[in-house]
Amino acid sequence: MSFFRDISSPARSRHAIPPSGSRPAPACTLVIFGAHGDLTKRLLIPALYNLAGNGLLDPDFRILGIDRAAGGAAAWRDGLSATMQDFTRDRNAEFHAPSIDAKVWSWIADRLDYQQADFSDLEQVRALAAHLPGSAVFYLAVPSRFFGPLVETLGRAGLLQEQDGHFRRVVIEKPFGSDLATAQALNRQILSVLDERQIYRIDHFLGKETVQNILAMRFGNLIFEPLWQNDHVDHVQITAAETIGVEQRGAFYEPTGALRDMVPNHLFQLFAMVAMEPPSSLSAETVRTAKEQLFESVRPIDPQDAVRGQYRAGTVDGKPVAAYRDSPGVAPDSVTETYAALKLYVDNWRWSGVPFYLRTGKSLGGRRTEIVVQFKKPPVAIFRGTETASLPPNRMILNIQPAQGLTIEMAAKRPGPAMDLAGVQVRFRYEDAFDLQPNVGYETLLYDCLAGDATLFQRADNIDAAWAAVDPVLQAWGASAQDLEFYDAGSAGPAGADALLARDGRAWYPLDGA
Repeated sequence: MSFFRDISSPARSRHAIPPSGSRPAPACTLVIFGAHGDLTKRLLIPALYNLAGNGLLDPDFRILGIDRAAGGAAAWRDGLSATMQDFTRDRNAEFHAPSIDAKVWSWIADRLDYQQADFSDLEQVRALAAHLPGSAVFYLAVPSRFFGPLVETLGRAGLLQEQDGHFRRVVIEKPFGSDLATAQALNRQILSVLDERQIYRIDHFLGKETVQNILAMRFGNLIFEPLWQNDHVDHVQITAAETIGVEQRGAFYEPTGALRDMVPNHLFQLFAMVAMEPPSSLSAETVRTAKEQLFESVRPIDPQDAVRGQYRAGTVDGKPVAAYRDSPGVAPDSVTETYAALKLYVDNWRWSGVPFYLRTGKSLGGRRTEIVVQFKKPPVAIFRGTETASLPPNRMILNIQPAQGLTIEMAAKRPGPAMDLAGVQVRFRYEDAFDLQPNVGYETLLYDCLAGDATLFQRADNIDAAWAAVDPVLQAWGASAQDLEFYDAGSAGPAGADALLARDGRAWYPLDGA
């Protein structure tokens, strides 16, 4: 039987969620602190519904919601049921399906329980032990200021002790600190209570199939790896562009900004996938050590190689957008950046001299997350009448979202008697090769956490090294408005971002490309 599938023809096989295994995860209780929060309703419960639909949860799996709001299990269950039905009518929701499978949802609903509790009350937290007879995973779907204190309270309550073969794990969302010093302090705080193997620092970008496919593309296909180094690669661009603004999240975004929100976590994870050395295996510690070695090789970013911008009024997708400073919860003289662009270098043999350009922003003219690997041009033009400078560059574009797949740009002869070259694209799209099921990107991460596989989660040294790389820029920017540029909503970003590449003789891949 052939291993290969015709990827140009319609889908013919189910795409498993998650791809890492087909056996149910071990039985445990998933304890969700922040049961009434947006994260729980929009992402965690839909992801668990998808896992149940694929038979990847044990019959003895249970979900215990914890929050300060009054009410019992029935009220929480009814509210989640209504929210799941709402998703069938909202095409813009992270989870959208034509209908909810009544049998699958009933399986989840039968396992939902709820306890009202104050996270900071030791006795109320200690009382949860009666609901946790075996293994447990504690998911901290709460504001980041509660991460450290809540872990300490769980420790004092004795809920993190592992005995009689049962495991206890804690999942911590981002933001993990706001700079190097606070990230190191948070790591010290939680590591005083937990072993590293019990901690699952989650980054939902790593749950995306297209992000994990970077490893499959690089290390599962020998044709790419020999090209993956400075003899052949001119530069790499990593983009996470959004068309939406901060909307009603101004109070959160004001002290955070684009750099803290996106770069040391999401963009650095994409950077790690595309730039780390081949690990000897896909075991958790081997992969995370390869990431750590890469991050440690990143030259501290020169603030002169960083650009920050803030969107003013403009038009996105034909609709008027107010300036960031006019958003609810935002100071009228705010210096918070809604756009950040950086150039960084990796001081190792593979990438010496190859610049990596990272950019992220809100209210831009295109929505896309992608990695563009641009290769060097041929040293000599052998085609009659063709200048080397005019040859289109070869590019490999790893499409993360909304397009999912891979695009290769190369030169081909234009039909006709003359030897005239033109740029062409070769594309692979996930939806053409696989039958994609609705998912929110948390399915694989939740499954791996329940199964005890930390490969896609960050280790303490990964966190510290990523913050260390961007810390010089954070310190330089501070609370000053110096160097803050403004860009129109609906544009490609501030002019300084274009100048960052132009001074190297390069240009950003357009947001409306591929």
